[in-house]
Amino acid sequence: MISEKLVNGLVKQMNYEFYSAHAYLGMAAYCSAESLDGFANFFLVQAEEERFHAMKFYNFINDMGERALLEGFPTPHNEFDSVLDVFEKGLLHEKEVTRRIYELADMALDEREHATMTFLKWFIEEQVEEEASFDTLIQKLKRIDKDSNAFFMLDSELGKRTFVAGE
Repeated sequence: MISEKLVNGLVKQMNYEFYSAHAYLGMAAYCSAESLDGFANFFLVQAEEERFHAMKFYNFINDMGERALLEGFPTPHNEFDSVLDVFEKGLLHEKEVTRRIYELADMALDEREHATMTFLKWFIEEQVEEEASFDTLIQKLKRIDKDSNAFFMLDSELGKRTFVAGE
């Protein structure tokens, strides 16, 4: 049986995933305002992914016979200095998600709650991909620096990104 402490942690993470979607919408809005539709698309897809993650928590909590309680969340960051700043803040956000997932995994391990440990394994692997994706794009943006052609090529490339559930 899953402990109240672990249920509360899962509920908090579900709500943080919903917050993450909101934060990425703010990043998309910044990019849209800068007429960078490809970068905006990257963050719109990121927001969809985060909602998908939140719903995985929602469904797991319900499948465990518990109740997924929705909470409010703070206003996300909306002002940025540059596209590079947006991605750097995105990477910091993903590192916070990773920290939270690890904390939950440690709790599940301590409680020997095997179903939750198995559930969280997918998120641990997902976070490796998330952080690597942001880091790669940050490195590309730094290499591009002031090369406007390369910058707009990257914008165009990110405009082709789509969301596929489960990937």
